[in-house]
Amino acid sequence: MQTRVARLHARRDLRVETLDYAGPGPGDVLLAMASGGICGSDLHYYQDGGFGPVQVREPIIAGHEASGYVEALGEGVSGLAPGQLVAINPSQPCGECQYCRIGQPIHCLHMRFMGSAMRLPHENGMFRQKLVVPAIQCHPVGTGVTPAEAACAEPLAVCLHAVAQAGDLSGKAVLVTGAGPIGLLTVAAARHAGAASIVVTDLMDAALSRAPSMGATQTINVASNQDALLPFQDNKGSFDVIFDCSAAAPALRSAFAAIRPRGTIVQVGVTGDVTIPLNALVAKEIVWRGSQRFHSEFAQAVDLISTRQIDVRPIISHTFPLERAVEAFEQAGDRSAACKVQITF
Repeated sequence: MQTRVARLHARRDLRVETLDYAGPGPGDVLLAMASGGICGSDLHYYQDGGFGPVQVREPIIAGHEASGYVEALGEGVSGLAPGQLVAINPSQPCGECQYCRIGQPIHCLHMRFMGSAMRLPHENGMFRQKLVVPAIQCHPVGTGVTPAEAACAEPLAVCLHAVAQAGDLSGKAVLVTGAGPIGLLTVAAARHAGAASIVVTDLMDAALSRAPSMGATQTINVASNQDALLPFQDNKGSFDVIFDCSAAAPALRSAFAAIRPRGTIVQVGVTGDVTIPLNALVAKEIVWRGSQRFHSEFAQAVDLISTRQIDVRPIISHTFPLERAVEAFEQAGDRSAACKVQITF
């Protein structure tokens, strides 16, 4: 049997190819893929050949946020039915290492994450017409929800995990830096968690224009209005919690200035080494906490999307068929117009 795939061979060398695949084994499910979103890491692989120490060293099928329809069930699979729409969890912790045993599967020593070039051989991803996965990775989606919405479960899970790192947000004043897909879904997750006010910053009006529909109470273009955050620095700071989704050094400096004493900064965006205002960290007793990936939050994300308690539709900006995958990646690199770009299969 054969399937069409979008496979990256090297920097800006993405090819739509035909590959063989085997049917589902015991405990597996064969999926007819529906929609898949291009993530920032996919874009880094395409534009730069990787990021930091994670480099594409062999051809890899991209994509780790996707949905599909159940086509066939392997032996022993129950709870799923042909024709059912599912969101696919790309995360595969081993369940046996020292971190899995203490309830920290996010930090699994043998993590297999679909569409990741972290290990050799690379873990192939979901940008293909047919995909066989363990049934445990398939989460049924509610009726009435589109495949495009279902494909947003993975990035929403990332943001739900980030929001969980901040503790109780009820009645809190929140700042989110960066209005890309992760920033906007963090806004939605923070609003769902009870935040009273959410200010969002970015360098582009196009990105900020989507923030109110996701739950933002105020948006600030820090490129055209560089002093707009200054009033929030009065009296040692105004925000209880800040989610830095930009990983930009200026945004991080502003975060340390605008956070209240004993406030929490959750670091969601990643970059290389940066200089931090250590004096502010100490003097204001700031909690600066990292957040990566997700675990139980994937099922929560599917539920919130299925019930539209969180409506992800405003972030979906462009859709391309698989045969136009290169065009899709090029569009995803244009932040002046694109937010979440998806490929359909």
